[in-house]
Amino acid sequence: MKATIIWFRRDLRLEDQPLLHAALDKGNPIIPVFIWAPEEEGKWAPGAASRWWLHHSLKSLQQDLAQLGLSLIIRRQPTLNALIDIAKQANADLVLWNRCYEPQIMQRDAFVKAELQKQGIHTQNFNSSLLFEPWTIFNKKDKPFQVFTPFWKHCCGLKVPETPLLKPIKVWEYSGQIETLSIEKLELLPKIPWDIEFEEYWRPGEQGAQAHLQRSLQQVIESYSQNRDYPERRGTTELSPHLHFGELSPRFIWHAIRQTLGAGEGATSYVRQLGWREFAYHLLYHFPQTPEEPLRGHFTAFPWKMNTAFLQAWQKGQTGYPLVDAGMRQLWRTGWMHNRVRLIVSSFLVKHLLIPWQEGAKWFWDTLVDADLANNTMGWQWIAGCGADAAPYFRIFNPVAQSEKFDEKGEYIKKWVPEVRALSHPWVHQPWEAPEEVLKQAGITLGVTYPYPLVDHTQARMQALAAYATLKQNV
Repeated sequence: MKATIIWFRRDLRLEDQPLLHAALDKGNPIIPVFIWAPEEEGKWAPGAASRWWLHHSLKSLQQDLAQLGLSLIIRRQPTLNALIDIAKQANADLVLWNRCYEPQIMQRDAFVKAELQKQGIHTQNFNSSLLFEPWTIFNKKDKPFQVFTPFWKHCCGLKVPETPLLKPIKVWEYSGQIETLSIEKLELLPKIPWDIEFEEYWRPGEQGAQAHLQRSLQQVIESYSQNRDYPERRGTTELSPHLHFGELSPRFIWHAIRQTLGAGEGATSYVRQLGWREFAYHLLYHFPQTPEEPLRGHFTAFPWKMNTAFLQAWQKGQTGYPLVDAGMRQLWRTGWMHNRVRLIVSSFLVKHLLIPWQEGAKWFWDTLVDADLANNTMGWQWIAGCGADAAPYFRIFNPVAQSEKFDEKGEYIKKWVPEVRALSHPWVHQPWEAPEEVLKQAGITLGVTYPYPLVDHTQARMQALAAYATLKQNV
């Protein structure tokens, strides 16, 4: 009897899982496999926070598969070698996997497919992570979209996403012995426990993802359009890491929202965010150079000013601007940052400090549990003004004005920047403007207990506008 290998990657779930259904249709014993080969992903192997999530998500998947009678085979070796070896041990003639869209991974997958076929091993792959795959969406000129609104309008005019597949009740497990590692042997967890607070905030795995979705349907999505910009509120779903690791599929979320909330303002606003995710993958597929190079080529001449001390201060949440520092500290301690604050801290790095957007993208890649190459690339290029549908070059977020608007009472700031907790409005947003007596009563000594601002907003804004003016004719 032949066996079927199902190769898990970033699709760590059993609900709406095309691999399981295709394997069941084949009617042979099923062998679930996960292969850790980060070197095959080039410069964009999973960062430290992503590895933490992956460890726990694999643990969850392992338990869920065991309930179906399936054992997850773990390997740490080149992908092709692992698949051929497992196929030989189990007499498998078919390998199934879900498609990824990152350039390096697509090249690897094409190579693996060709080599497996040379060995007489059949392959089949599926879409499990997008509503609309990139090669199916083009504008009227048969070119990739580079502006979101027409892209999403086009998508919304297409066929409604198919109904999610149900989790199988029974499968045919493989009864033989296959060499495998423990998940611990992959050494995904940090040796220094900087992740100590992560487990307070996150529950990786499909069950955690579905519980989080249900909470969002009941408490968040209906009022999403009103609350999403206020970081002290739980106004966003925080589903992004679950989506990235495929613990939920976008069509599962889409149908859950429509069935529960219909097409109200909050539901429509949130589904539009799924559209931005689709757009990011559309861009990455059609413009594979963009993780490192600006989509708008003339931006390669932008006069960036790399300042290592400023970069490190930004990374550590020591810029002297409380809202910026709160966001960066939330990121370090939880592996996540509120979306509005992501825009503000990103704008501060590239437009106040004139540090290349690639440096910010690298830091987010290593510290975000939802680090996603498509979304990370699109977001940083958007804020820098060098990507598709990019923010106008003259849009430079004032971190004080943004703080006063979206965290008026300073609740978010005080949670993450305890040094300024004793300050009230308006000084909590700009401690350097507070009277000396106010600072003294709050126990703050600027430059000692909390830093002075790295730069003056007005001067930094003028410097940024001057830098962008060198490219203005092409922006």
